[in-house]
Amino acid sequence: MSFRSEPFLWIHLAGLAVLPLFLELTWLGLAIAESLVPVWLELILLAIVGIVPIAWMQWQKPFDIFSLLFVALQPQQLTSQQRQILRLFKTRKHRVLTLFAVLAMGWALWKLAVFAPLAAPAAARLTQSRGLGLGLAIVGFLGSNLFLQVPISVLGVLLTSNGQFEATEPLTPEEVSQSVTVLGFRVGNILPTVASNNL
Repeated sequence: MSFRSEPFLWIHLAGLAVLPLFLELTWLGLAIAESLVPVWLELILLAIVGIVPIAWMQWQKPFDIFSLLFVALQPQQLTSQQRQILRLFKTRKHRVLTLFAVLAMGWALWKLAVFAPLAAPAAARLTQSRGLGLGLAIVGFLGSNLFLQVPISVLGVLLTSNGQFEATEPLTPEEVSQSVTVLGFRVGNILPTVASNNL
């Protein structure tokens, strides 16, 4: 079976679908109340809190895509092909894509700030607290980075040639534990398997 048929790849690539929602939340947060400090200072804070943790994770210990919500497959349960996929998240190409996503999100944050006044009518329905606005913006921008960085790295795997994939040495189960970030508990199975009934 082709590595591109791996369901977890497509599940996490689909995370791009929620990216606009998190960007909209960021935009709305930036439109709430007047800033008490220079806007550029708020943007630096948002960049540090929203971009740096996700980018650092993807650069050092990429997100374990063999997971859903708060559970992840145990390293011993991963197939050789799945461990090859994880190895691809440790390549130079993956780091280049991470850097590209960082630059794209930095540009997006600037544009959201520039056009924040356009969201003022919607923001006016919320409590006009700059603290609330920054809180919403931080949550939105952190989510935006997560749901861009992970799908972008998955896309990099999907664009890997068959020859390069075949030449990729799989991580060992021990290396998996040391090389990827797990946000949740390790379990033996996540996706249901289809059982056949012998009648």
